[in-house]
Amino acid sequence: MVTKKDCTGCGACYNICPKNAITMQVDEEGFKYPVIDKEKCINCNLCEKICPVLNKVNSNTKETPEVLAAYTKNETERSSSSSGGMFYELANFILSTQGTVIGAGYDEEFNVVHKIINTVDNLKELQGSKYVQSDTNDTYKRAKELLKKENIVLYVGTPCQIAGLKSFLQKDYSNLYTCDFVCHGVPSPKVWQKYLSEYNRKIKNCYFRNKDSGWNCFSMKIVLENNKYKRNRMTKDNFLRLFLNNYSLRPSCYNCKFSRIPRVADITLGDFWGVEGKYLEFNDDKGTSLVLVNSNKGQKLLENIKDQIIYRENCDLDYAIKCNPCICGSVKQPEKRKEFFYDLDKMKIKQLANKYLTKQNLIRRIYGKLKRVIK
Repeated sequence: MVTKKDCTGCGACYNICPKNAITMQVDEEGFKYPVIDKEKCINCNLCEKICPVLNKVNSNTKETPEVLAAYTKNETERSSSSSGGMFYELANFILSTQGTVIGAGYDEEFNVVHKIINTVDNLKELQGSKYVQSDTNDTYKRAKELLKKENIVLYVGTPCQIAGLKSFLQKDYSNLYTCDFVCHGVPSPKVWQKYLSEYNRKIKNCYFRNKDSGWNCFSMKIVLENNKYKRNRMTKDNFLRLFLNNYSLRPSCYNCKFSRIPRVADITLGDFWGVEGKYLEFNDDKGTSLVLVNSNKGQKLLENIKDQIIYRENCDLDYAIKCNPCICGSVKQPEKRKEFFYDLDKMKIKQLANKYLTKQNLIRRIYGKLKRVIK
């Protein structure tokens, strides 16, 4: 069995169980884990046979991906996207073929859940980064049903979610395309909901990566009733600060088995941080995507959108990893993470950020100043 610290909560076991003996239940930190009903269980062991943590995932991807810097020609979509708008172009192409796109969006309470869409009109629901663990629910089963009917499907998720899907399917479908992203780790839905509850007003929308102040200085933007909004720079917003300092992440994120090369998905997307240091023509502060083409399927998908994007091929993989180390590595667990979650029920998000981040931020500012002086 998988230990709790290794379980990613992908939901593959929940989706595969023939007797519905497995439910995904929320723990004290707000993360979902599988729980088995012993009375329903028939000991078929399918849950263990398809667990991506216990079994090697057959991904059919390349040992070394092709690396691109890219962004969409559609300025409207680029400005509303987290980086360069590449997800929009990939998804738009799939939908233009009468295909289906499955990815993370909000429900009515702004919980992050995986949704299934079939029209461009609904594409906005899935656009934009959402720094909360998404609930895949039964979307693996529903994706399989669509694939069996020969529908083209693009499934988008974290590396562990894509690994869970491929393990669940147990075979390669020619009409399935997968896309993951460079993942820093997934924050607790409980921390997210606590953060939202402290606004004490009706929320209409949330944008984790608002670029009104530019791509490099993105903000958390919360749209409230009467279209008023609250926008906090990433260095000021307490949810983003806790996320970027690794406090609110799932235990498995500190030793991720899927943030690596070769990747599991056909295409990997991310921000091309550091692009100004090597590919200056892409440094306009509007957002540039890092694209890893990991398979022949990924290459085929990319070829279909090249007329809609500005791109540079054959970028330096080592440089991309240097500027974005989560491509093939995990973040470090804070020493006081356990205490942070112990305090979660007793303190407000601002109080938590002040308690756990003030000293750390001071050290970071001093270090940054020293670097600038030395330079």
